[in-house]
Amino acid sequence: MRRTDDAPSWLGPSLTGLAIDTGNEHQELDRLWLGLMTARVTLGLVLVVLQGALYGLGQSAHSGMVVISGLYLTATVIVRVGLPPRRLGHSFKWPWLYTIGADVLAFSLLQFLQGSSINYTPLLVMPVLLAAILGTQRLALGTAAGITLLLLAHESWLALAFTGDVAPHFIQAALTGIGSFVIAVLAHQLAARLANQEQHARRNHLAAYIQQQVNDLVIESLSDGVLVLDAYGMVHAANPAAQQMLNADEKFPLSTPFQLAVNPAWASLARLTQQAFSGQPTLAAEVKIQLAGQGVQQLRTRTQLTSPQSGGAERLCVMFLQDQREMEARLRTEKLASMGRMSAAVAHEIRNPLAAITQANALLDEDLHSPQHKQLTAIVQQNARRLEKIVEEILNIARVQQQVQAIEPLRLNLNDTVNRICEDWANQTHSQHRVLIHLWPNPLEVNFEFEHLRRVLVNLLDNARRFASTQAESIQISTRTSVNGSIVLSVWSDSPPIEASVERHLFEPFFSSESKSSGLGLYICRELCVGHGAAISHQRASSMARTSPVLGNEFLVEFLHSHVTPVATSHVKPPLSPWP
Repeated sequence: MRRTDDAPSWLGPSLTGLAIDTGNEHQELDRLWLGLMTARVTLGLVLVVLQGALYGLGQSAHSGMVVISGLYLTATVIVRVGLPPRRLGHSFKWPWLYTIGADVLAFSLLQFLQGSSINYTPLLVMPVLLAAILGTQRLALGTAAGITLLLLAHESWLALAFTGDVAPHFIQAALTGIGSFVIAVLAHQLAARLANQEQHARRNHLAAYIQQQVNDLVIESLSDGVLVLDAYGMVHAANPAAQQMLNADEKFPLSTPFQLAVNPAWASLARLTQQAFSGQPTLAAEVKIQLAGQGVQQLRTRTQLTSPQSGGAERLCVMFLQDQREMEARLRTEKLASMGRMSAAVAHEIRNPLAAITQANALLDEDLHSPQHKQLTAIVQQNARRLEKIVEEILNIARVQQQVQAIEPLRLNLNDTVNRICEDWANQTHSQHRVLIHLWPNPLEVNFEFEHLRRVLVNLLDNARRFASTQAESIQISTRTSVNGSIVLSVWSDSPPIEASVERHLFEPFFSSESKSSGLGLYICRELCVGHGAAISHQRASSMARTSPVLGNEFLVEFLHSHVTPVATSHVKPPLSPWP
């Protein structure tokens, strides 16, 4: 059965039962030891002052009592300052002698030599407590038994030395001994219980700490945003995903706590929080956030209030944020995985009726003379070509992995290959005035199949042409070496910056910022690069264009398995336009 005082945790005993922090246990022993030793020093100081005052007033005839008190104070100070804290164990060894033994000896001598009405037997409780707290129960009972025997021996000596009724003295000694045994048992039981409670508290603290670390790690790694808000719209906690959704400027990250009301773009989230605290604890809605310099970001939100807490603690609202584009991207990825071979088979079957539609439309166009009819056949032809391109790209997805596995990649001269592909592409698209090529002076060899490299480069050039300006040098292709020695192919364009929400999904299938695009081009490029041991990435970078630095988008293909020839002789064709 689970104890009610256990910390709530789903962690098993393998994590919480064995990994007890012994450092805290040593600290508790140090504090306990120092407290008891300080009490002994204080008691010794009081005895010295008391015996000195009694001797000075003439009420004590034994100067040895002052000496005993002084020696006891000196011994306690030495133990308090010079000896390390330690447990006494279960035997009467050296640690017992310089702590408990010194107390028993000093207090017994004071009791034997006392010549006034002062009774020193209550001080004998101190060594019993020391043995019960710092030692074992057997050591505490042995100490109580020793004290009882000393008291009885003292009363026996008094009975032999003096006449009179000695029964009350023996009864007092017996009661003191019984009290010592009772104190030894009770003190040791209380000390053991406190030690068990402390160990149990450390175990629960460790379990709570581990669970908190795991929870923080899970929440921080979530792709969904998590916000913790109060009734006034104050955000007390936000995971990195939520901060990225709310804050477009990553140079100045959000620091909690912060108010939703400080940014007008978060007004819809603030309204949802007010609705949650006004009686609708569970809400689900779709909101739009317009960040400065960014496009409209659609978020799917869900709120949940925490349970009411005892003691008047305020309830909090936990808001979950999901990026609509990321959800759609996940759905597209799942859809692509479920399509599998079926998509390739369906696309293959579409090609035949599509070819028939294209041919019939061409024959129909030959017999038509009306401009309106000609326009309709042109629309059919345009959309048929678009559909044919989509079908081809879907088939390419199925072919990519098979082609990469089946074809042994050749070692290509990257400079010659890039120059030839770019020259052909520029002639076909009539973009010679926009293209600038800069090739590394030394020959570069990469492991890549020619047709696959052509497909990657043409796809990147088509994207650059679609978004770049029409000015000269707006598209630049270069080859170079990186710091780690690998070869890099760069395709740069002076296109405007890509939204952060779009950039995160650039290389995902069926994702595109344009409605007329299938969203498969960059995905195929990534698959081809991965299959040949290369890596493709995007960054915002500046380049010299039209005699001045211009900021644009750059796609990089890094060839990990490559070779740079140290000889600076090459048969590379001259570039289409000189590098400035």
